[in-house]
Amino acid sequence: MGKKVAVIALNPVNGSGLFQYLEAFFENGISYQTFAIAESKDIKTNSGISISLDHAIADLKGKENEYDALVFACGDAMMKLAENADKQYNKDMFEVVAKFNEQGKLIAGHCAAAVIFDKSGIADGKKMAVHPYGKAGVLKGIPTDEKSVVDHNLYTAQTESYIWTLLPELLAALK
Repeated sequence: MGKKVAVIALNPVNGSGLFQYLEAFFENGISYQTFAIAESKDIKTNSGISISLDHAIADLKGKENEYDALVFACGDAMMKLAENADKQYNKDMFEVVAKFNEQGKLIAGHCAAAVIFDKSGIADGKKMAVHPYGKAGVLKGIPTDEKSVVDHNLYTAQTESYIWTLLPELLAALK
């Protein structure tokens, strides 16, 4: 049986980034489930399109061992993360990211994913590609200006425009 990926998406999510991952997984026969980092599975894209994912992030807690990898799809919600840090869905997100890392699983993301990985405590000393605006938010990891970076189990792309530079290595690791 092939590898299974949990894809977590902010609300609102960058549709371009999210769908690049999903299309690549579909085209390569990699099984995935989607989880909204929200109170329900219904979210929007940055451009306002409503989408319904498979589950909400709360449904992933305690089931991390059922997946081989975690992919974080970034979006405009990053701008309000500090204001919403106390929301249960954000607490769940950080817990899930940390649990995947504890289990030594592959973790990938783009844009401000490096900030999430850093705040989850999994980026210590690891190089990561990060959006230029997010570099100041990476305190324990090593932010770079590279288009994409693989360091141990972390796979990062600077923005959704550079996911394509990360996908070959990510797909190879998942096959």
